[in-house]
Amino acid sequence: MRGRGEKKADGSGGRGEQALGRSRGGFGTKVHVRVSGLGLPTKFILTPGQAADVTQRAALVAGTAAAVVIADKGYDAAAVVRAVEATGARAVIPTQRNRKVRRGIDAERYKDRNLVERFWGRIKQYRRVATRYEKTARNFLGFLHLASIIPLLE
Repeated sequence: MRGRGEKKADGSGGRGEQALGRSRGGFGTKVHVRVSGLGLPTKFILTPGQAADVTQRAALVAGTAAAVVIADKGYDAAAVVRAVEATGARAVIPTQRNRKVRRGIDAERYKDRNLVERFWGRIKQYRRVATRYEKTARNFLGFLHLASIIPLLE
């Protein structure tokens, strides 16, 4: 019987390195994606299932030359808004329900977040993406890239 994959002496290896972890839904991977104004992916980041969305804020915002950054409530943090505004973009991120100070957002602009949802609807048609058959994070990320190219060719 095989045991759990242990970390190596140099700290590499293990489930965390392969973006596998436990969350409410069970054992899995969380995929963070940055999408352009046309609904095309520009960046993928894999994390273990238990990782919070806001932990990847810096990596998703870095290198963008956007006028507006639209995100869901999972990215609502003062540091995220400051980082977005530091790039010269406007943050359209609704405040979480438990916040005492509410931040107003452009409701019409926030409707464009649907681009991300439509992207996921197209890419999850591929069973291999929806269920993560790949053992390594590198192979899964490669298939995410491949699956996101296929709708462009159709």
